[in-house]
Amino acid sequence: MRVLVVLPTYNESATIERIVKAVRTNLPEADVLVVDDSSPDGTAEIARRAGAQLGQVHVLVRPTKDGLGNAYKAGFSWGLERGYEALCEMDSDFSHDPADLPRLIEALESSEAEAVIGSRYVAGGEIPNWSLSRRAISRLGNLYADLVLGLHVKDSTAGFRAYAASVLERLDLTSVRADSYGFQVEMTYLVEQAGATVLEVPIRFVDRVEGTSKMSGHTVTEAFGLVGMLAIRRLLGKRRGNKTARAVPEQVLARSEPRDDGSTSATH
Repeated sequence: MRVLVVLPTYNESATIERIVKAVRTNLPEADVLVVDDSSPDGTAEIARRAGAQLGQVHVLVRPTKDGLGNAYKAGFSWGLERGYEALCEMDSDFSHDPADLPRLIEALESSEAEAVIGSRYVAGGEIPNWSLSRRAISRLGNLYADLVLGLHVKDSTAGFRAYAASVLERLDLTSVRADSYGFQVEMTYLVEQAGATVLEVPIRFVDRVEGTSKMSGHTVTEAFGLVGMLAIRRLLGKRRGNKTARAVPEQVLARSEPRDDGSTSATH
């Protein structure tokens, strides 16, 4: 299976070289696409240098800062045009552990699922350093999306995912409206509408320790408004897909051994 890992970046010079190396180490068969929104801190150039050393690393520079969702859409379109069979998305700041990538791909390959979500809220998922207030907001957002949209996942806001090209090709990516973290909820809804089975694999999610968080009040407001818009569309007669989320096989649930996130030399 040809795999592409899409990394959206804006001012990620502190972590981009290490995250690219960590992805290539943990999933050496995969290619990496850095989608950079013309970061003024030189993120794209650092990624190019890392790519020259490691191989299988590509850099797509967009002219302006244009939102997380649009970065992923650009990355998915780039990958689909080049025949990749699986497309992963993850943060570039080590909030998502690259060591979990093989389990997402294994779940995609070993099941009927066309989408696999790295979930904080299934058995085995962890959020070790979140405040109670942030946990409550996240839980409320996921519960709201589930109740209003009838989703079959526990973590529809998660941004660590693997999609089969087959389901992305059935979607009109240009019609996806959300440009921030609401993008994840919208994609979950559209994937289920397309009849895809979704699996959730437990992950450990940690807050970034370097750089600046992209989360803001706008992102939360956008996500809640988006769910309302999708609910209205659903009530007007849009049909949901008939596939539901399934339990993950026990061999996929087994966590990988602890590792040094990013300091290990990449394999060629």
